[in-house]
Order: sequence, then C-alpha cells, then structure tokens
Amino acid sequence: MSSSPLVSQSSTYTDENRTWDGARFAAEVLSSPARLAAVLDHTLLKSEATRAQVIQLCHDAAEHRFACAMVNPCWVETAAEVLAGTGIPVGVVVGFPLGASLSGSKRDETARVLKLGAHDIDMVLNVGLLKSGASADFETIRREIRSVVQLAHDAGGIVKVILETCLLSFEEKLRAADLSLSAGADFLKTSTGFSTGGATVDDIMLLREQAGTRAGVKASGGIRTLADATTLLEAGASRIGASASVRILAELAGKASGTPSPMGY
Repeated sequence: MSSSPLVSQSSTYTDENRTWDGARFAAEVLSSPARLAAVLDHTLLKSEATRAQVIQLCHDAAEHRFACAMVNPCWVETAAEVLAGTGIPVGVVVGFPLGASLSGSKRDETARVLKLGAHDIDMVLNVGLLKSGASADFETIRREIRSVVQLAHDAGGIVKVILETCLLSFEEKLRAADLSLSAGADFLKTSTGFSTGGATVDDIMLLREQAGTRAGVKASGGIRTLADATTLLEAGASRIGASASVRILAELAGKASGTPSPMGY
C-alpha cells in the first residue's frame, strides 16, 4: 500500500509522513468500470448458495475482472477450477460468520482452503474475546491473526480481518484495528454482512485513520448501489465487498454513457 501513486501530502490520514488520499483514489477508481471492477470483491456467502450460483459468480468475476470471487470454504475447489487461467483470485471466508471458532480451527481452515486454491482470506476476528477486555485475550487474538497471516503469506495470499464493527464500541474498534495491523493483516474489513449492521462512513474513516497507508480498508455489508460504493471509497475504502457488484458496474457504465444500463439497473 505504501507504494500507491494515490499517496499524497494533503489528506487527513497520515502514516510516517505519507497519507491516503481517499478523494483522489475514488476519482481514479470511478473513472471507468474496469478500474472500479478491480477493487470489487464479487461475493456470494449465503448458506443456500448452490453450485450453479457459485459457478455463475465465478464467470461474472472473470468477465468483469473483479478483484476476486468470494465464496464459502466448501466452494473453494469449485471456484478455483472455474477461475483457473483467468488471473482472478478466489477469496474465502474463515471462521465465518461469528469468529468464535477455535484458533486451531481457523488455522486448519486457512491451510486447507489455501491448498485448494484460495488467495484472499477474509477471517473473522474473535469478537467475544475482544470485548472481554483482558490483556491475555488481546494477545490470543493477535496470535490467532498472525498465524493465519503467516499461512496466507507463505502461500502468496493476503488476509483481510473482519472486525464486525457494528458490534464494537469506539475503543474496541481502535483495539481491533491495532491488533490486526500489528499481526500483519493486509486489510481491515468492516463487516460480515450477517450481523446487525454493515459498512458506515464513520467506520471506514476510523479504520483508514488507523491503517494509514500500511494496509487496505475493505467496506462490506449493505453496499448495493454505485452511490453506496462511491461514498465509502471517498471515505477511505480501498476495497468493496458486495453481492451487487455487477449491478454497481452497470450503474457506472450507464452514467458514463449517459444512457440507462442495458441490464435495466
């Protein structure tokens, strides 16, 4: 992240004299559907998702060149087979959606999905341990994240830590961000999309302030329109997770052409 051309000296967010310019990043990303697609994680995490739907998700991801196709662990092998040779990574959730799995289970799940072809690992932080507030619990969280990060990085992958910000106080969000960053997370991610709320502008601004240019910030949960995505990108998000990715791209394409999208969105 620190080598991004979108780092400037004028943004609110600073890190070792480098800053993240959210407005400029958003303007560049929104300059074309292709650039927007490159920061969208095309997502299908419903428990009732079928093989046919997962395959379609992967075809959409390859066609539109999304940042990744994000699926549940049971579908990673299928997704990897469909996306083989396309250059589009497979993203997989770990410890999803509660984050309350054993640390060993999260490590094992990570190792298994990486072996089956996953690249992006979106792991859920243990919210209950975080809210318990003891120093030993914080260290357990840090070690857990670090172990997943090491597995992913050794395999050439990346890790996004899902904080589930809707369940956290301001202080807990700061603590969760600090633990994730110190453990080597590549992204701070707001939400699973399965709890009481999704991404908010305030949370994205807070996470970007903590991450600076050291890590990405992924907004997820409740992002259904181009306006939603635009607002969160301008607030500091560098990745968007959405099941409505194709619709969002169609909105941008229609806006650029000045005509309604042929998809009817």
